[in-house]
Amino acid sequence: MPSNTKENGFETLIVDSLVNNNGYEQGDTSEYHKEYAIDEGRLFRFLLSTQKKAMDELHILDSDLEKERFLKQLDKKLKNDGVIELLRKGIRYKHLRLDLFYVRPSIHNPEAAELYEKNIFSVTRQLQYSSFNPRLALDVCIFINGLPVITMELKNQLTKQNVFDAVEQYKNDRTPDKVLFSFKRCIVHFAVDDNEIRMCTELKGKKSWFLPFNKGFNDGAGNPPNPNGIKTDYLWKEILTKDELSNIIENYAQVIAEKDEDTGAITYKQVFPRYHQLSVVKSLLADAKRDGVGGRYLIQHSAGSGKSNSIAWLAHQLVTLKNDSGKEIFDTVIVVTDRINLDKQIKDTIKQFMQVSATVGWAKSSSDLKQLLKEGKKIIITIVHKFQFILDDIGEVHKDKNFAILIDEAHSSQNGSLSAKMNMVLSGSVYEDEDELEDKINTIIEGRKMVKNASYFAFTATPKNKTLEMFGKKVPLPDGTTKPEPHYVYTMKQAIEEGFIMDVLKYFTPVQSYYKLAKTVEDDPQFDKKRAQRLLRYYVESNQYAIHEKSKIIVEHFHTEVIAKGKVGGKARAMVISSSIKRAIEYYKEISKLLEERKSPFKAIVAFSGTAEYEGKQVTEADLNGFPSAKIEKTFKADPYRILIVANKFQTGFDEPLLHTMYVDKGLSDIKAVQTLSRLNRSHPDKKDTFILDFVNEPGIIKQAFDRYYKTTILSGETDVNKLNDLIDTMESIQVFNDQDVDTLVERYLANEPREVLDPILDRCVEVYKDLIMEDQIDFKSSAKTFVRTYNFLSAILPYGSIQWEKLSIFLTLLLPKLPKPEGEDYTEGLLEDVDLESYRAEAQETMRIQLENENGEIAPVPVSTSTGIDVPELDSLTNILKEFHDIFGNIEWTDEDKVKKQINDIIESVRKDERYNNAMQYSDKQNARDESDRAAHEAVLNSMQSGLELFREVQNNPSFRKWLFDSAFNSTYQTNSQQHP
Repeated sequence: MPSNTKENGFETLIVDSLVNNNGYEQGDTSEYHKEYAIDEGRLFRFLLSTQKKAMDELHILDSDLEKERFLKQLDKKLKNDGVIELLRKGIRYKHLRLDLFYVRPSIHNPEAAELYEKNIFSVTRQLQYSSFNPRLALDVCIFINGLPVITMELKNQLTKQNVFDAVEQYKNDRTPDKVLFSFKRCIVHFAVDDNEIRMCTELKGKKSWFLPFNKGFNDGAGNPPNPNGIKTDYLWKEILTKDELSNIIENYAQVIAEKDEDTGAITYKQVFPRYHQLSVVKSLLADAKRDGVGGRYLIQHSAGSGKSNSIAWLAHQLVTLKNDSGKEIFDTVIVVTDRINLDKQIKDTIKQFMQVSATVGWAKSSSDLKQLLKEGKKIIITIVHKFQFILDDIGEVHKDKNFAILIDEAHSSQNGSLSAKMNMVLSGSVYEDEDELEDKINTIIEGRKMVKNASYFAFTATPKNKTLEMFGKKVPLPDGTTKPEPHYVYTMKQAIEEGFIMDVLKYFTPVQSYYKLAKTVEDDPQFDKKRAQRLLRYYVESNQYAIHEKSKIIVEHFHTEVIAKGKVGGKARAMVISSSIKRAIEYYKEISKLLEERKSPFKAIVAFSGTAEYEGKQVTEADLNGFPSAKIEKTFKADPYRILIVANKFQTGFDEPLLHTMYVDKGLSDIKAVQTLSRLNRSHPDKKDTFILDFVNEPGIIKQAFDRYYKTTILSGETDVNKLNDLIDTMESIQVFNDQDVDTLVERYLANEPREVLDPILDRCVEVYKDLIMEDQIDFKSSAKTFVRTYNFLSAILPYGSIQWEKLSIFLTLLLPKLPKPEGEDYTEGLLEDVDLESYRAEAQETMRIQLENENGEIAPVPVSTSTGIDVPELDSLTNILKEFHDIFGNIEWTDEDKVKKQINDIIESVRKDERYNNAMQYSDKQNARDESDRAAHEAVLNSMQSGLELFREVQNNPSFRKWLFDSAFNSTYQTNSQQHP
């Protein structure tokens, strides 16, 4: 007889395994009470076998009327409190309490072991749950002592159905108006096939959210091949065993109350652990039991891993963890976080998990912490600023006690009060307030050897070299050395593939800035080549015209590509990443002005820490926004606020699911790139994609950063005369001069007064300039130079004149030669005086997907060598510096720009369709694919000659342009095999 590969054969396989191998009873649908959704026979059999005296005293089974009264009360409690609560705490009926479940026994407790064995685990297949339609049947239902705890809908790929068909069946047919499928009546609902499992804790019809419950495969989604059976048999062979299911009910499953801070309304959410959460907590508990006190464990869990719940589950089980002799291993568990809101969130979550909430303490201050340690609280939650005191006290005052320290990597960037504080000195070392939690904690711990009476459990998504060396698992190598790595991993790749976070690199658009600088001196001075290039780039990008142009791009893109296309259900938010507070304020002012001019219904918010000088006065983010800093995060969720402009704030630890688009105008690399761009990755039911427009960073740099933790000259056209007023505003805000200085100097200059009368005024302004920070020096000097050049041009064509502008032009022309180099810039003296910005444009390139490498990333260990020398400048002529600068940032002036753009698009399309290139992508490695892409691009360029020679000449004569074009063709078209063949 052939194998039964139908769905009922799959069903038989699961039920037989539970009954024959796991000690379940097999139930029958005839024993099911449809009105109350219980297995009535097994419920009363359990109660009579364990609490007969109470049952007799309560007279529950003396008559049908008494039984019905009890069942009604049980039904009421199940509706209100849920099955988890009743299994844990039982039910009060009349004057007695009846236990409905006995938890796993502790060591050396035979009485508890005997009661535990009296629990009745049963499984019923094809459960007819409806009183109105007997044809409706659930594939599998798991009961404990007659109470349903788990439902399962099964599908079989061999019959051309899969887990998603099971999900749809739950959404369409298993509606919450049926008692069995109502909220809290069961612990979890599983959709299962022979390849994948998904779970849901609250059925809401079409809105039901089914999460993956898979092991993961090759650091991604799915399940590994099972040489001994079906891929998904871990569900019934591991999870649904009596001991494991009891463990989940006792220590993991939970109904959590969430309170809205504004309205006070309370909502409830039922929690069931995902597979990796259950696995990591169980593994860490086993490690701690095996190793005793003093262990160090590193858990690399990506965003989207549900890290807060994992920490809460681990914390509340560590406090009761016992060794083989029955003695508790830890006296106190200390949870350290760096976010005030997460501090409270973890506290509330742990309190709800703990049966006795009085055992949990929240240390808001050092005195709180000292008192909680003295009282012997079992769990203490605190923030990183108290960590020094923790180490001091547990190593000395409390050295006779044992501690478990759980460290969460979350960051405090969104909290103004934290990031505004100055340096803190910990253990003789200083850390900067913008340092991340890992850096702070590493600094603290380095100042003290790890105390021997504590175990450390460090959670992070992006481990650094110090973190790996301090907490990682030492894997021995053949040469006798070791290689630290995390003990447990839930990867960014798996989180993306499972849909818990978004792939933020899927739609990445680099913006190429093109600008032309003119040499304004006849001689050819030499400057420090490397530093000059940086200074020129900063000079151009900080130019007010550049800020204006980029702001126009941002506002236009946000309205036409984000709002108009209904991103995130029309609720999408955007973030602008700026390189400094001053630039953030300039962006805020410019974007706000453009929004108003456009009559947009939306507004912007600016976020930075501390105070900044703007237009001659000290301002804070609250001054500019018009509401307190503490309300930024919440205000950003509500209209009309849609664009958040930040400077070193909200770039880590900010979890806003409505955030869809990011505009980057700041250099990012390594972990900063990952953390900043990952602000977009939080999922939302209406969020289908994300978008990044990057004015600064090369895609390769971003790819390199993520791999470690997985992978326009716009001619100005007609000059806007109001730009002169904007430049004046910038200069006046820096306050190098005042109106009296201008009037007096110009009056004396035009009166042909001698130098000794003029110079004191200029020199006084120069001294003010010298006292400025470098950024303000550059901003002032570039604004002054631009004003003089622009006014000299406009004064020849404007039909009217301005006495104020004329005076200021004279004044600045005299002042500029006396202004020294920007402070701290060696070997670039005179550079800004010798160049002028002739043109600027920013042009978005092809949107690309940055494909990460499917391999482990490595980071270098902490360096031990030192360098005390001073960099020797590489001097070069201004002509050569500008030539190289233009080679990089563009001085191409196209005769027919529209035709060239069409040719470029045609070339890329030709590459995309090239047969040899597509074969290389499918069957060969990336380098061979690149070779074929370059060949195809070269052929396409030759073919483009028929429609015009301009682009062909540029490709032939300009290596930088040729490299850009060929890179763009490859980056825009390259796909892995998995992308081509889903």
